[in-house]
Amino acid sequence: MASANSAESSELSELSAAEPDYLPSTVRGAVKILVTGPFGVGKTTLVGSLSEIAPLRTEETMTAAGAGVDDLTGRPGKASTTVALDFGRITLNPRLALYLFGTPGQQRFWPLWEDLSRGALGAIALIDTRRIEESFDVLGRLEEQQIPFAIAVNAFPDSPDHPEEELREALDLLPGVPILRCDARDRQGAYDLLIDFVAHLHATAVLEPRA
Repeated sequence: MASANSAESSELSELSAAEPDYLPSTVRGAVKILVTGPFGVGKTTLVGSLSEIAPLRTEETMTAAGAGVDDLTGRPGKASTTVALDFGRITLNPRLALYLFGTPGQQRFWPLWEDLSRGALGAIALIDTRRIEESFDVLGRLEEQQIPFAIAVNAFPDSPDHPEEELREALDLLPGVPILRCDARDRQGAYDLLIDFVAHLHATAVLEPRA
């Protein structure tokens, strides 16, 4: 799997490097993937690492008005928050493009979350193992809307490294939900995460291979 991921990641890098602002003329289809998770888990960073174009971001500086609303515990460098969406694009192969929609993490933006989720073939749900309980609401909404998803454990410097069985039990996951790991800041690791997730969608017949 590692060597296959390396080869596919190299192909993604080459496709991304060629006129990144323009969709290749060979592309015949597109799919929509959500990047979701609670506040401050790394969604904007992951979309930025994956996107072959300059990502669209709707971040606003956090002010005193957010005190008591957005919990900044354990997030000392957090100075902005997504208020609508993050948007990026990556050409998976010469025929297929993938559009990434990063969702806001706070409950007050959930009406936007519901709009963004329409038509999504799947979701990458980022979690922070220092604050696992903050993921429950997002995962519950994915299950309610029957959106296939994978857990992506984002690596933070002081994150505890729990075994997969413990994470699965803590998050109350069904057996078919994959648990993947990444560092959202690392482009290569982000590519590997995306490849594994797309392979999962293929395996579950959500995303059919294209000729």
